[in-house]
Amino acid sequence: MNKALFWVFIAFAMNLAHAELKQPAQPQSLAPGYSDLKFTAPIPGSYKLPILGQASDGNVIDSDGRETTLHKLMSDAANPGKIVLLSFIYATCSDINGCPLATAVFHKIKTRLGKEPELASHLRLITLSFNPEHDTPERMKAYGATLQGRGVEWHFLTTRSEKELQPILTAYKQTAEKVYDASGKFTNTFSHNLRVYLIDQRKQLRNIYNTELLHPDTLISDIKTLLQPQAKIAESTPNNLDKSALYGAGDNKLDYQNKDYQTKSVALTRREGQPTDLLFTIKQPPLGLPSVPVPNNNPITAEKISLGRKLFYDRRLSINNTFSCAMCHIPEQGFTSNEMAAAVGVEGRTVRRNSPTLYNVAYMRSLFHDGRETTLENQVWGPFLARNEMANPSIGYVIDKIKNNHDYDGLFEKAFNKKAGMETIGMAIASYERTLNSANSPFDRWYFGKDDKAVNEQAKRGFALFTGKAGCSQCHTVDKENALFTDNKLHNTGIGYADAMTKTVMPIQKVQVSPGVYVDVDNKLIASVAEPKANDLGRYEVTQKPQDRWRYKTPSLRNVILTAPYMHNGSIASLREVVEFYNRGGIANENLDPLIKLLHLSSAEIDDLTVFLESLTGDNTEELVSDAFAAPVGDRE
Repeated sequence: MNKALFWVFIAFAMNLAHAELKQPAQPQSLAPGYSDLKFTAPIPGSYKLPILGQASDGNVIDSDGRETTLHKLMSDAANPGKIVLLSFIYATCSDINGCPLATAVFHKIKTRLGKEPELASHLRLITLSFNPEHDTPERMKAYGATLQGRGVEWHFLTTRSEKELQPILTAYKQTAEKVYDASGKFTNTFSHNLRVYLIDQRKQLRNIYNTELLHPDTLISDIKTLLQPQAKIAESTPNNLDKSALYGAGDNKLDYQNKDYQTKSVALTRREGQPTDLLFTIKQPPLGLPSVPVPNNNPITAEKISLGRKLFYDRRLSINNTFSCAMCHIPEQGFTSNEMAAAVGVEGRTVRRNSPTLYNVAYMRSLFHDGRETTLENQVWGPFLARNEMANPSIGYVIDKIKNNHDYDGLFEKAFNKKAGMETIGMAIASYERTLNSANSPFDRWYFGKDDKAVNEQAKRGFALFTGKAGCSQCHTVDKENALFTDNKLHNTGIGYADAMTKTVMPIQKVQVSPGVYVDVDNKLIASVAEPKANDLGRYEVTQKPQDRWRYKTPSLRNVILTAPYMHNGSIASLREVVEFYNRGGIANENLDPLIKLLHLSSAEIDDLTVFLESLTGDNTEELVSDAFAAPVGDRE
């Protein structure tokens, strides 16, 4: 506690003592929060904090006189979600176990967390006055002047009037009654109960502290508990569910062909996310990746990333307010879609190709399977305007939607110093996508980090095949200091040729209608209700050069085990089947890439190569998915 605050408390105590001279009473005992905790604080993550309801909103004014709301201060696109400690006080309170106690405990927490900057970065303190007549923004600024400093973010707020304050007090069940003297004059004091509220990153109440329970040790334990990913997962995870499954696909349909199939869907379970510092993957790329290329005309900032993240998950930016970028690039499915060979857009409209993963997309020199775009900034408008994706009728339609949604007010100005427009929308989403960098995989720790135990012997044999006999590294490149596992070029493997030129239509098609149950359906009936499948000529559609027919971009193999199904059309279901396809030398056609040839791999060698590919999963994928779960999705009012 600093000296100024110490003497403030002495003054409060003296005022109380002076009052007690007039009416003798027993000395008031100091609350536990002023002294050392009498017992050992609980171990963070060893217990659960129940959800007590949603934290309420309300109009407030900050100490600089700016109007805002409690929810905006808790979290919005420009204000990433943090754990919040909310206290109600009034600046002239003389009850040492009332408002001064809340302020003292907050100050102790702030001082302690000066030594834990990482923990401090996840905490926000909010102190709101319930005496707006006296506690103007200027007075709240003066009140907080001796308490502010480096470390925890601390906001001192008031309201414009008692009328605006009352709904907030009612919502938080915070009583505060004015005290009048014998003549009926307001004494500028209040009768109230001390309450401090712990609020998580999703604006949910997780604990409420009174005078006896308010102590910096227990509060810090609670804060750390909310920050423990496993503790958060445990709150909503059945005992028999693998915790890591929460960051995977909703239901992998394993054994769906059997009648005794039982769903393992975690989509039926609440999956909470936790925001992360996305800028970190730009400043310090994970082991195995080079520096992230960032264009000079769109430097990375936290404000751009936050805004781009909000746009990426916002379903309102489609024609009917139901479809976001994340519904084709699903975070828990490798930022692609595991459940369908080809993507499905708004209203179930068919898309020709599989959704490419967005992991490490910052390093791609061309985008889309046919390489038709070369910058992330421009790429975003393809899905926005495509009729079978987000189906917006025009660029202006998207811009107007954003301008008319007030939760975007001021965000573009803060990020770009200009309003929302075609350029800034693309730049914001591109900034978020550039943070989805994932490496430091077991392979990276072994090959670049020289940790011989990071992968097993089978994976090491697989890598020898990858760079030798199998020749995979000719297209999926590995350098001395890093590896993108792509040459950023386009190749013809025969998949596109076979899809376009060797179609076999059977009169009867077997259709699965439930686990283990199949029916034979006449293809004429299917054709009568299905949209005809469009042809796909790959790079030729961009260049109109015959030699570019059925050439598609080389995907990166990082996180490849997470991004099934494979190939541009999602026609190969498993990683081992992909290896088997290349072992057969692809599919012959006049434009087959000369690098594609018979490999003559044995079954054991195919297994080794597959195990190596499985070692390319980055160690931060769960963190990126958890951050995605914490993003707003554009719920309509």
